[in-house]
Amino acid sequence: MMVLRAMRSDEHDFDALCRIAELSGPGFTSLTTDRDLLHNKINRSEEAFTQALDAPLDELYLFSLEDTATNAVGGCCGLESAVGMREPFYNYRVGTVVHASRELGVYRKTPTLYLSNDYTGCSELCTLFLNPDFRGGGNGTLLSKARFLFMAEHPHRFNERVLAEMRGWSDEQGESPFWDALGRKFFDMDYARADHLTAVSTKAFIAELMPRYPVYTTLLPEAAQRVIGRVHPNTEPALRMLKAEGFRYQGYVDIFDGGAAVDVLFEDIKAIKRSRLAELKVGAPAGDTRVLVSNRKLAEFRCTLTTVELHDSGERLTATAEVADALRLSDGDSLRYLPLA
Repeated sequence: MMVLRAMRSDEHDFDALCRIAELSGPGFTSLTTDRDLLHNKINRSEEAFTQALDAPLDELYLFSLEDTATNAVGGCCGLESAVGMREPFYNYRVGTVVHASRELGVYRKTPTLYLSNDYTGCSELCTLFLNPDFRGGGNGTLLSKARFLFMAEHPHRFNERVLAEMRGWSDEQGESPFWDALGRKFFDMDYARADHLTAVSTKAFIAELMPRYPVYTTLLPEAAQRVIGRVHPNTEPALRMLKAEGFRYQGYVDIFDGGAAVDVLFEDIKAIKRSRLAELKVGAPAGDTRVLVSNRKLAEFRCTLTTVELHDSGERLTATAEVADALRLSDGDSLRYLPLA
């Protein structure tokens, strides 16, 4: 059985996160192969899970997807409570400039890119990666959607708007045409190097080196123009899932690879609205309702995907003893569940 749980600062989870960082490759900005940085991320997450909060500050929550039979970690995901509070959070906002001359009969709309901090303070879905060996069997659904049950249970820890930055398009060699056409001109370094620097050091150098004036995208090569707002092929399933939850592209893209950012109001996330509370009955479920089900804890949060039987209009739920053990729950405990189509 696969369970999503809070990441721990022990050797097991640290080594697993290092392996995931190596597998993720260039362009996965929230993970880096720098072991000190990964260690700091886990420590920061562990602290966030134990803090008593009335409102979001700048916490990072990291989760591990674990096989309970083998203890193997097959993926990770995360939540930032409020981006841009420690370091500036940059995007390009896609805009339009109009050039018109009545005398010449000319009217032309030109797309532009503006350096922006508009998402400062928003909560963010981040750091989602599933090991290819674990893909299938509902693991992607569990890894991506379990966070919504955590957010539904602890809404005061997150802001009213939630965003997700999607990994931008790059070729099989990891080269980004958007970076080559724009970022490289100002940073004089390759894409992988710049991407690494944003993960291990201050992002202030972005503002210092990037142009402060609008960039006319028509001046970029066609290859770069085509990938503005596109996502990496491996990211397309995650983007489809987020759109199904209500996330929408609002014209913001990553400053390095041009990948789309999508966002939604917290209260409009469908999984959060559809999640329900129920009392657990441990037994042999006669029904076959497929659900994500989690306990209602903080540091000991655990979530899994299974089939259950619902009773009393969904206010009681029968699940197996294996599920109860995986969630560290007992008969009669309260839990949260999300029905899946």
